Amino acid sequence: MTKNPFYNAFAAIIYIVVIVFSINLIADKEVNDGLAQFITPIMMLSLFVLSAAVMGYVFCYQPLRLYLDGKKKEAVSLFLKTVGVFSTVPIVILLLYLLGILS
Repeated sequence: MTKNPFYNAFAAIIYIVVIVFSINLIADKEVNDGLAQFITPIMMLSLFVLSAAVMGYVFCYQPLRLYLDGKKKEAVSLFLKTVGVFSTVPIVILLLYLLGILS
């Protein structure tokens, strides 16, 4: 990723939006056979592992490189800034929901 926490957080948000959009598209299709009961847990666990890997890359790759290059303060700062920028999105969504704007 980049050394810009806004780009890193934006990449994470875009990934989440794409995943949610994809799940909604799949959920709209009705599956009435027993195979869905077998496949659904496999797909959800696979998605969880994939998401952990993608988010690990988005949030940790550049800070880890900086840390290993001896730029420890810059690495920690970039990581915390990325997490801070990213955390504003769920907080804003929660506030809008609690205020009744999103319902």
